[in-house]
Amino acid sequence: MIKQPEPGLYRTTKPYPGQEEAIPAGVLVYVGVEDGVAFVVRPGQNRRNRWFWGKPTYVLRSVSWAESLKRLPSEGFYTLPHDLTLDGGGRWLENAIVQLGYNGEGRGILFVAEDHDGEPRNVLVFSDRGVLVSDELLAKLVWAPILPVRPGASS
Repeated sequence: MIKQPEPGLYRTTKPYPGQEEAIPAGVLVYVGVEDGVAFVVRPGQNRRNRWFWGKPTYVLRSVSWAESLKRLPSEGFYTLPHDLTLDGGGRWLENAIVQLGYNGEGRGILFVAEDHDGEPRNVLVFSDRGVLVSDELLAKLVWAPILPVRPGASS
């Protein structure tokens, strides 16, 4: 039995054997388990700065390839561990709420929370344009437990 990686997001460091064109090196993948069988899949579509996964999925059969994957933090909401100076000017402050997403190459993108004065509801808004960040910063982000509200849930 293959030692399976934990389900989650990864960046490939080498092509998947036998599926080199579909899953090359340097791309974002999701590893999951269905009916006890580990699989790997590429991103399908992106909505609200989050990836949704589609088809095809590939059964994870290569131990050495699975061990070569680079684990990535989950998409979601975090706070900045320190100020972030932006190229071209500007700065996001330490503890700012950010949304973490990824590009197709598995590189982290941060989207800062904005409070829009004209918005009648008390909500934070995240742009669809973010800032690429280093793996070093990804490792330092602090999880922000912002819970989703499901349709029909009472407040």
